Amino acid sequence: MPSVDPSAPRPAPIPTFIDVLHRDDAVVVVDKPSGLSVHRGDDQGSTFALNLTRNTIGQWVYPVHRLDRATSGVLVFALSSAHARTLQDSFSTRTVHKTYLALVRGTPPELGVIDSPMAKREGGPDVESVTEYETLFVSDVRLSLVEARPRTGRRHQIRRHLRRIDHPIAGDVKYGNGADNRRYRAELGLYRLALHAQRLSFVHPTSDALVTFESAIPEDLAGPLRRIGAPATLLGE
Repeated sequence: MPSVDPSAPRPAPIPTFIDVLHRDDAVVVVDKPSGLSVHRGDDQGSTFALNLTRNTIGQWVYPVHRLDRATSGVLVFALSSAHARTLQDSFSTRTVHKTYLALVRGTPPELGVIDSPMAKREGGPDVESVTEYETLFVSDVRLSLVEARPRTGRRHQIRRHLRRIDHPIAGDVKYGNGADNRRYRAELGLYRLALHAQRLSFVHPTSDALVTFESAIPEDLAGPLRRIGAPATLLGE
């Protein structure tokens, strides 16, 4: 694999704004970049998706679910505490459908279901945890693009499940391999966790209609995917 072009994207600075994908009277859906925590509980910094969204739309917002700081993609906030409770109930009762893209080490089976219990929080008891996945593209450099669809919502579930089947996500500093990650930075220009929340479907709290929102693959992930030969159709190009 050739060394990465010096002009390849480097880690982005903490953003001062956030892209809004949708806003109505009950919810606002934003496109969270990698490296930005959802709220203060995930980080001790001063800039979060929550306050960036509040500042962008000029209205208080309420967290509904979380994405890991290093994960990019679709993130939903409610515009009232009542709507937040309704949506949180949807997430807890599994009526929400989430689709992620992950670049992983090796070549997973074409289709699979990872049924491997894990704790909801550190030190807690193991509970049911299930992730479906489909391998979309296999490169010639021992990296594959996988679509992951978690049926449950445990902390770091996709990251932990893919590591348990020996296909850790590229750039994962917690569950991956340091030497591999250094190679991905040097050869692919991958400076982030290669996990993107691409699609989210849920029942709208006021209309009761099923709504779906999608996030395009950001350049700091799309660039490395191009370098391994991922088809433009998978990149939305």
